[in-house]
Amino acid sequence: MSDPTIILASTSPYLRMLLERLQVPFKTISPEVDEASLPGETPQALVQRLAIAKAQAVADNNPDALVIGSDQVAVHGGEIVGKPGDHAHAVTQLRQASGSAVMLYTGLALINSATGRIQSEVVPFGVVFRELSDEQIESYLRKEQPYDCAGSVKSEGLGIALLERFEGEDPNTLIGLPLIRLVRMLENEGVKLLAGD
Repeated sequence: MSDPTIILASTSPYLRMLLERLQVPFKTISPEVDEASLPGETPQALVQRLAIAKAQAVADNNPDALVIGSDQVAVHGGEIVGKPGDHAHAVTQLRQASGSAVMLYTGLALINSATGRIQSEVVPFGVVFRELSDEQIESYLRKEQPYDCAGSVKSEGLGIALLERFEGEDPNTLIGLPLIRLVRMLENEGVKLLAGD
């Protein structure tokens, strides 16, 4: 695989924007994977399993490709916090997160469909929220409408104003694609991101 096809097993515009930073050609394909958790499954096990499943679903139909899968959950008070879906759930999520820490777990997988090699990791990233008033929450939700974002926070937008600090090694993890780890995985498969012209 001298020049493998790189595929992001996601149609998320947020993940696509992050991967573009590595300046490698890639395409996106929706993985069509059931994201339900299994009974007794930990958040870390869930995101690792789903990242691999998403990459594998795309790799199965794309020989000679490097397929990237990722999945993320937010955990607060020992419970998984999903995407709110609507305004009322977003208000509840942000009220609960106010003044406290939320841990994000991002599963990352890279599958070489030519060899079957699977690399995967779970990357943690902590987010500490400011104390938020109902007025601040309502204003944020009116302006940003982050109903498709885990924990109701779009940190690459106005959501940054909700936060006190980050605790982790790669801020890209917050958006759902740990680029530092991904660079290592791609290099393990012979992709030279910093090679000379």
